[in-house]
Amino acid sequence: MNNETHYRALEAMYKAAPVNAFYLPEIGVTEGESEISIAVSEKLFHSARAVHGSVYFKMLDDAAFFAANSLEPDYFVLTTSFTTYLTRPVSEGRLRSVGKVVNRTKSQFIVEAVVYDSDGNEVGRGNGIFVRSKMRLNDAMGYGE
Repeated sequence: MNNETHYRALEAMYKAAPVNAFYLPEIGVTEGESEISIAVSEKLFHSARAVHGSVYFKMLDDAAFFAANSLEPDYFVLTTSFTTYLTRPVSEGRLRSVGKVVNRTKSQFIVEAVVYDSDGNEVGRGNGIFVRSKMRLNDAMGYGE
């Protein structure tokens, strides 16, 4: 499988994840990077009428995960740790997260991610460590379909 086919297969895997039927995200994967976007709606709000922090975390972790998995062609990667910073509330528009691999060794990927609002303002940031699992990507739901 070439790189472009791998990236499209990862995108299909993301769309096939049952949790994403709720969030309805969009994804793009390239070498060492990925971008996720989600429309802001009230179903994502906490009681103060802004997007709940769990949505920020999901977007940051997902963008970082797919950036890492873009560099691993055979195995599903796993998040082993992730630090999240929430810096600004959002109540409308669209959220966009961008993940980039900043370091890679034989055993792990270190990835940074930033989430932006519709005006391009940074509203959250995170970094994580990802490792290869024992699960082959071909066995993951939606990969390559």
